Amino acid sequence: MIPAVLRLAAALLTATLALSRPLAAPAPALADDRCRSETADAVRLTVCTVDLARDNLRLFWADAEGRPYGSFRSLEADLERQGLRLALAVNGGMYHADLSPVGLHVENGRPMRTASTADGPGNFHLKPNGVFWIDRGRAGISETGQFLASGLKPQFATQSGPMLLRRGAPHPAFRAGSDSRKIRNGVAVLDGTRVILVKAETPINFHDFAELFRDRFGATDALFLDGTISAVHWPAAGRSDTSYPLGPILGVVETRR
Repeated sequence: MIPAVLRLAAALLTATLALSRPLAAPAPALADDRCRSETADAVRLTVCTVDLARDNLRLFWADAEGRPYGSFRSLEADLERQGLRLALAVNGGMYHADLSPVGLHVENGRPMRTASTADGPGNFHLKPNGVFWIDRGRAGISETGQFLASGLKPQFATQSGPMLLRRGAPHPAFRAGSDSRKIRNGVAVLDGTRVILVKAETPINFHDFAELFRDRFGATDALFLDGTISAVHWPAAGRSDTSYPLGPILGVVETRR
């Protein structure tokens, strides 16, 4: 049997050694904090905030030869040849089988596709649909007819649909409790300068996705970008989704260091 005094000494020595060990270093912060992972009512989200006061957010579709990029990797390679880097990107709107935009597409002030006001099947034509636009450090989301009537000539614009929120109200066709649950992504603008890009990594219905933009992020207007093909390029976290070919791409561009 070990004497009590020896047991006490051993315990004191163990405690002293434990206290002398260096604490584990905290996980290093990501070099790019624009994106984060969140959970809302069991729905996993990737949320990216782009501040137009510091970030150069652009819209891309095809290279100088008119060839659709089709992927983050192709766009990234083209930008690198120009001395630029793709710091963040998401899919930027709906497109046809040839990867061309379904509706309005404007790059660097040049309309590459005109706005569509036609009726038809699918989410794009579930009116009201809308336009996400960027112009000289400001951004907005406008219902398509309102955008066309405004005469605005933005530097960048993409048309998609349906509107998730309009003046704080979910699209009238959305139903609470709908069992149409899919991966989805969308965009909202706060204060004219902060662009909120959200991808639901867990399937969610339109109604809940719209309310999430309003109740969690404080948006009054929000636009659906797409569903199953939704993708995020977040190199600071080692992420670049590659599941499906892409048409329009929204990307933050920086000068390579």
